[in-house]
Amino acid sequence: MDINVLKSCSCPLDATIAVIGGKYKLEIIYYLFDRTLRYSELAKLVKATPKMLAEQLKELERDGIINRVLYPVVPPKTEYSLTNLGNNLCNCVMEMYKFGVELYRINNVEQPCSHNDFTRLEKVLNNQ
Repeated sequence: MDINVLKSCSCPLDATIAVIGGKYKLEIIYYLFDRTLRYSELAKLVKATPKMLAEQLKELERDGIINRVLYPVVPPKTEYSLTNLGNNLCNCVMEMYKFGVELYRINNVEQPCSHNDFTRLEKVLNNQ
């Protein structure tokens, strides 16, 4: 993370939001829990433009949240996974997920995520 940005933050919560506050960042982090995905796989899951997805991935890599591995093959193969620091966000994301489930429930709206997503997050938490 840019040390000047960190120094400009007013508190730890502000610093956290500075890292995960992009439009698609939490979604990217969420999909990378307990797995490694190629750029094309992430692009199918995250409904962002290619430019926006690339930008968000670069920022998450710069901030130490994700690893990026580029394989020297044609066509290029790039894989993304969470760093240890990125995996530390699992509890936070799980609580946000639960809050979202509650929002859908109290508003009588069917949630778009499957139960498999929740199960995957629980598995990551149990392995920490």
